[in-house]
Amino acid sequence: MDIKNIKAVYFVGIGGIGMSALARYFKMMGYEVAGYDRTSSPLTRKMTDEEGFEITYEDDEKGVREVFRDKEHTLVVYTPAVPQENRILSFFRDNGYALHKRAEVLGFLSHSKKALCIAGTHGKTTTTTMLAFLLNRSHVGCSAFLGGISSNFGTNLLIDKDSDYVVIEADEYDRSFLHLHPEIAVITAMDADHLDIYGTHEHLIEAFEEFALQTRGELFLRKGLELKKRTITGHYAAGEKADYYANRLRVDNGSYLFDYIGKDLEIRDLRMCFPGRVNVENATAAITVALYAGVTPEEIREALPLFKGVSRRFDVHAKSDRLIYIDDYAHHPREIEASLSSIREMWPDKRLTVAFQPHLYSRTNDFYPEFAKSLNLADQVILLDIYPAREQPIPGVTSGLIAERLTVPFVRVTKEEFPEYVKENVKEGVFMTVGAGDIDRFIPIFTEMFGGTDC
Repeated sequence: MDIKNIKAVYFVGIGGIGMSALARYFKMMGYEVAGYDRTSSPLTRKMTDEEGFEITYEDDEKGVREVFRDKEHTLVVYTPAVPQENRILSFFRDNGYALHKRAEVLGFLSHSKKALCIAGTHGKTTTTTMLAFLLNRSHVGCSAFLGGISSNFGTNLLIDKDSDYVVIEADEYDRSFLHLHPEIAVITAMDADHLDIYGTHEHLIEAFEEFALQTRGELFLRKGLELKKRTITGHYAAGEKADYYANRLRVDNGSYLFDYIGKDLEIRDLRMCFPGRVNVENATAAITVALYAGVTPEEIREALPLFKGVSRRFDVHAKSDRLIYIDDYAHHPREIEASLSSIREMWPDKRLTVAFQPHLYSRTNDFYPEFAKSLNLADQVILLDIYPAREQPIPGVTSGLIAERLTVPFVRVTKEEFPEYVKENVKEGVFMTVGAGDIDRFIPIFTEMFGGTDC
């Protein structure tokens, strides 16, 4: 890919979290940037209202301005989530533009720096953002393309022209991460997911094997994961021994305290205020990579308590003695299990009500028994209809498949019924909204309902 002659960049699917980070990068670098997305969102509204982006929500090629009709000087970036019959995408394809997936462009941009890449079917967004935060707060610094909005930075993009490092969330969807060649890499999980793309769990693992082979330097895996084709630097864990692990883990006034134990160093009494036991494991991975990149133990000690997390990752929006409201992006059974287990650990005496919106018909069809098993950790479940995203309905596949296997009290509601049901029935304990669809549209409603965001 040669972008030397590029003057304008058009994004088909600009509202995606990864696409928007790239769009912000090119705009910051001085290119003419515009894009299309199917619907407006808080992210796209911020991009248009505060950052000056031109975004259209009408699938009409007539709205593509003249500056983007010069195919010799225009880069077109698209996401596979946009249907191939999309009129704007078809316009660029039919007129001979070179079309590039987001991952291709990201891989190209990462070649000029040392890429620190976090991959995994879950845990990668928090680990990536935590690593970027630790480097940013140190003398090392970094640029970063994040898969979520950092609560510390309020964005999914960091630019540091003086640092040699770029932190990248390596997404396995559509084999996107195979465009990356990391200097250092982490694999957080290889659970079965995206079977609409890979077909089988075995094929998914093969893709992770290939990603590992493309890693030039150190490679770290969560304990319990193994690779056949590539030697690893070591395993990491929390609460159990590994090459790199968090030891003496305890809860103190809503924070976690632990010791970091590496192969040849220890950092005692680290404090992390971001909730969730699984995030101690994520922190262990981030600390390990940060140390290899040159961050000092004292810089880690000072920065870690200041990490506020990632939007929609165990995101506490309201907190009082009566009720705590948390939102989480979890959309895989293992993610839901980890989040609910963390809540049980931190607030063992509180009633837990979970509202879950399944994401994709195919994922629901593949994992509905596992979804029910993880949701059974709650005291009550509120089930919404499946969010289809890019998919057409599959006959017989509804959230009812999950409901049939729940052993705890549950109710199925429509999105229209959802706010009123919560208002009338959720009075105390911990209330959690979970899912990767549009359940986040209710966050402002519930935040106001439960008393604000001053947590």
